[in-house]
Amino acid sequence: MKHQSLAQIARDLRDQTVSATALVEGATARYSATDGTLNAYKHWAGAEAKQQAEAVDVLINAGHDLGPLMGLPISVKDLYGVPKMPVFAGTDTEFGPEFQAAGPVVQAARAQLAIVMGKTHTVEFAFGGIGTNAHWGAPVNPWSAKEAPRVSGGSSSGAGVSLAQGSALVALGTDTAGSVRIPASFTGQAALKTTIGRWSTQGIVPLSQSLDTPGLLTRTVADLAYAFSAIDSDTRKVDAQDVARVRIGVIGNVVWDDINPAIAANTEAALTALERKGATVTKMTLSGVDDVLDIFRQGGLAASELRSFMDTNFPDRIARLDPVVRARIETADQISSTEYLRRKAVMAQLGQDALSVFDEFDVLICPTVPVSAPLVSDLADGDAYRTANMLALRNTSIVNSFGWCAVTLPSGLDDNGVPSGLQLIAPPMQERRLLAIAQGVENTIGNAPELLGAPPLA
Repeated sequence: MKHQSLAQIARDLRDQTVSATALVEGATARYSATDGTLNAYKHWAGAEAKQQAEAVDVLINAGHDLGPLMGLPISVKDLYGVPKMPVFAGTDTEFGPEFQAAGPVVQAARAQLAIVMGKTHTVEFAFGGIGTNAHWGAPVNPWSAKEAPRVSGGSSSGAGVSLAQGSALVALGTDTAGSVRIPASFTGQAALKTTIGRWSTQGIVPLSQSLDTPGLLTRTVADLAYAFSAIDSDTRKVDAQDVARVRIGVIGNVVWDDINPAIAANTEAALTALERKGATVTKMTLSGVDDVLDIFRQGGLAASELRSFMDTNFPDRIARLDPVVRARIETADQISSTEYLRRKAVMAQLGQDALSVFDEFDVLICPTVPVSAPLVSDLADGDAYRTANMLALRNTSIVNSFGWCAVTLPSGLDDNGVPSGLQLIAPPMQERRLLAIAQGVENTIGNAPELLGAPPLA
């Protein structure tokens, strides 16, 4: 089936050539057909979504237009508060009703009558890049073989699956070290990690107050730009920028280490295509990378900040945490307040110092994730999990540590038949320009439906 953009679907809704009810019924049918295999959702709200869709159709028929997301099915990560929907944050026990209050991001979507189809699975407290969860199981990557399921990436582990499944057209996630970009990369979607502070984290269960950012996943970068403008305070349309004469810096240090050869080849092919279209593509060294990765591998800021949140609010839950999450927050016991403050200061300074690279380049590019989505069966061993988790998070975490923004879009399929991603990086608060350039890149190398085709399990 030919891909329809969010902008086209929105026009069809207003022209009444499609109804919100039909969109929700289609999303529900795809959920019913595949979620027993894919496990994207912690909470499904199909009955309520249908009622909302019927109300939206009445309003559209009466000439009301409440915004770009009106009538579009969306999924929401199980960290966000959504009224009358449970919040587990990937834990074994539901949080209190006060956590259901919607923060500004969800409020912006609901005010336009976007239709929340349900709450998607997350790694417990969003603390992991692989996507497993000892309490609720791992969402299955739709690009897996049936007999050999692969992870979908984390921590927004159900978000990319919901898009590939077709049960949502936009997915709200969060990103602390890569948690929208990794699942997007593994499942063949586009995703935006916003600059910290651009969008409020109010109404979202925290992992790291210093690093958490709300983020978006969609099927294409064009859809990403549409959804971004719908939610952001700057609602101007983001148009694609021709890549001719765009100055691209290709990060050469660290991000290519231990890379899957097929992912490297996909990245190189994308860069070659951009160069042929007139972009200036230059390999460069990004300063500060080794230093921020050293801090990240020692627990960064997130271990201490999550431990503080749990000690204050849920000390009784620590012993019941997913073992891989508990092992990471227990490292906070060895981090003094002096060391925590040192790390924070060093990261801020390194990010500021490295900004000078954008005097020479418009965007930086690297592979989003250097490895293929692992088999679920390969991660039972703790050491194997830790190795895979750190590799999955490595390239994306650099952006969070520096305080910048980034987009990922598909670059092809790897040698396991799983999507790979291309990461575009920009300075703080430059999301609009980044999305414009990313659309130009997408127009050059092909959007996900053109480049990848349909996932076998969706």
